[in-house]
Amino acid sequence: MENTALIGVSHQAALRRQMETIANNIANMNTTGFKSERVMFVDHLIRNPGDDQLQDPKLSFVRDVATVRDLSSGALKHTGNPFDLAIEGDGFFVVQTPDGDRYTRNGRLRLDDTGQVVTDHGLPVLTAGGQPVVLSATDTEITISRDGTISSENGVLGRFRVVRFDNQQNLRIVAEGLMASDEPPQDMDTPRLVQGMLEGSNVESVVEMTRMIEVHRAYDRTSKLISGEHERIRKMMQVYAS
Repeated sequence: MENTALIGVSHQAALRRQMETIANNIANMNTTGFKSERVMFVDHLIRNPGDDQLQDPKLSFVRDVATVRDLSSGALKHTGNPFDLAIEGDGFFVVQTPDGDRYTRNGRLRLDDTGQVVTDHGLPVLTAGGQPVVLSATDTEITISRDGTISSENGVLGRFRVVRFDNQQNLRIVAEGLMASDEPPQDMDTPRLVQGMLEGSNVESVVEMTRMIEVHRAYDRTSKLISGEHERIRKMMQVYAS
């Protein structure tokens, strides 16, 4: 008797989680290097009491089990800024933080007051040698090659460290849009960087808005189902009580 209501509640909880993920995708549709996410669900079919046969019609609880990241590349946007970098294909920049190394595909970089190359949030971007890139006042013509080598009119200044992971799905988003992983990164000897460009988000706004409408309608239908079941139980109890 309670199965319908409980199943409805499980559907609502899963739909709410899906709506939160869609809303986060839409909020980050203009975030450089952002990868959209999807929620994975599983159904738990109900068996008849004391029997191995599934109930007919089949009833199932719904549970969200994981969030899957879309790893496809976003479109490259030309900026002309010599400190804007896009990574083609696999790879992540390595960023130094107080909590250890973190990773990002957001190549919107700048110089801080000391001449260090840092992220938008002022965190140093590391070279293959594990050190920040520091420019002097005389380094004015900055060139960054495809393999990440940074040069100026004074010579080579270093090479950005670019890493990859066997399973990028295990990366987790932490503060300031950076990613962390328990898996050790693998250095890429031949990354493909493009200077003066940024990788856009791979969120497709029309697709996400369509998903949001579908989830909203599904949530509405489930709410009506639960309300109807509550009303049915209420009337049944009144009949038994009379």
